[in-house]
Amino acid sequence: MSSGAPSIAHLLRGRPMWVSIPRPVRIMVGVAGCGLLYLLPMLVVPVLDTAGSDFASVLFYPVGIYVLLAIGLNVLVGMTGLINVGYAGFFAIGGYVMAVLGTQLQWSYYVITPVAAIVGAFAGLLLGIPAIRLRGDYLAIVTLGFGEIVQEIAKNVEHLGGPSGINAIPHPGGIGPLTFGYLDPRPYGWLLITIILVVLLVVRLLDRSRVGRAWNATREDEDAAEFMGVPTFRFKLLALALSSAIGSIAGTSYAAKVGFISPDNFPLLLSVLVLAAVILGGAGSIAGVVAGAVLVGYLPERFRVFSDYRVLLFSAAVVILMIWRPQGLFARRGRRPADVDAEPESA
Repeated sequence: MSSGAPSIAHLLRGRPMWVSIPRPVRIMVGVAGCGLLYLLPMLVVPVLDTAGSDFASVLFYPVGIYVLLAIGLNVLVGMTGLINVGYAGFFAIGGYVMAVLGTQLQWSYYVITPVAAIVGAFAGLLLGIPAIRLRGDYLAIVTLGFGEIVQEIAKNVEHLGGPSGINAIPHPGGIGPLTFGYLDPRPYGWLLITIILVVLLVVRLLDRSRVGRAWNATREDEDAAEFMGVPTFRFKLLALALSSAIGSIAGTSYAAKVGFISPDNFPLLLSVLVLAAVILGGAGSIAGVVAGAVLVGYLPERFRVFSDYRVLLFSAAVVILMIWRPQGLFARRGRRPADVDAEPESA
């Protein structure tokens, strides 16, 4: 017989324990978790500090920026099943929009950020309209070329600073008692946490909507989705535009914090690391990509004390994790029909 409480049979069938918790309790836990996130920039735990940087600085970059980039790339790779190996190109677009509009037109960061999101989404559409019909390795090669094209444009266009880049990028304006400058990284941490939470909410709502179901169908079997009437081309373009916009938002936040950008800030290695974070955490799982990005961002900084050997140690750690969990740290759970949770009645 069925009952309201979670049973062993439910757990054996893979029902998440989180779903069995009453909704008000889940809301309270979520609010408490958000409160703890805002306490992170104020933590003073020596064991968390890395060589040459305190925890608050590392929390913003690379950890926080990697988390935001991984969430954006997960929309494309994890939810839709498309490969993007040139994601650093959209990160660069956001950074250069912030640099150009901030230094030449003196626009505020809070105005530039939505503009950069629109520019990034438009760039994603320009890339996607001719290339989104490609699949697998072919799409990966096209996106790889896009990332390299963006970097070469930044190197050769004089108005973008060329190889020397752009400096004196303005910081965000103050918010109440918070002031943004070079010395205190905590306000940037709080700002980035807020952006991440808003982006997570938007992505989560889309994933649970008709759009998310279309993305899921496209990822599982694009031909079958087309046969069932899903306009996969349109939904793939939407995923690429949203993913590109999130990457550009990350670029504006990074440029506003460091105050200087150059083409060298957006190498191919950055795209590979963000893609590795998505796969390591579990493509399609929001919690997984966040955890994967934290590991990919924090571990190299933690191993910095080992100098030239830190890349070797980081790579070995990633290999061990992938051998232990080839599906990722948090594998995405498939959608189950409504009657899966019902227990079979005994004869």
